[in-house]
Amino acid sequence: MTKNGSIFKVIQTYFKKRPVSIIAWLWVSLMPIMGSTILILNYETISNWELDSLLDYTIYTLLAALLMGLALLPTTLTALASGFFIGWIGLPFLILAYSVASVIGYFLGLQSNSGLLEILFTKNPKLKSELDSRKEKEGSLVFFVRISPVIPFAISSFIFASMQISLRKVLIYGIPGMLPRTLISFGTGVLASSFLLAQKSMSSPIQWGIGAILLIFGGVGIYSYLKK
Repeated sequence: MTKNGSIFKVIQTYFKKRPVSIIAWLWVSLMPIMGSTILILNYETISNWELDSLLDYTIYTLLAALLMGLALLPTTLTALASGFFIGWIGLPFLILAYSVASVIGYFLGLQSNSGLLEILFTKNPKLKSELDSRKEKEGSLVFFVRISPVIPFAISSFIFASMQISLRKVLIYGIPGMLPRTLISFGTGVLASSFLLAQKSMSSPIQWGIGAILLIFGGVGIYSYLKK
């Protein structure tokens, strides 16, 4: 079997030839942190916005989808803020925004990492057969990656696109995988008396415990995909 080091060398060479890929990966890694800071510093301004009509909720859905799809805000904080500022009526629109954001992130991943998998297949022919043998498990991989609290939404979208997992599977299995964290974050926002308290409560022992359970659950599922 080809050594793992050679695979990383190929990826390094690919990034040197396509610096836009490096920029894209840095973007999805760093921008959610910056976006979170901006949101927390300007939450009072957001609290003045009111959604009174279907048009308002449509605009909210599209805006949330763009912010998450372009990796300008993490999904967890978006769910927390949506729960606090909008309430339970906003949950269906948030889930719809997740779906649109998944499409946006997926196609950005395809564009910024085009040709990567083909190069890996050329240098490591066995890799293609390994991935092909797991085709029927791609849905479960998407589900467990999405449910894991340590793999950010934007990065996972890039991973799915790079692995050429179909967008259909990303949506069908990815949205249910995101629901546990979404409901927890959204509900925390709904029940909070202030946005800052809601944000701080995400670091409470209970939240850490839930996160640990999801991490173990997601880790076992990902391991079952990679164990061969």
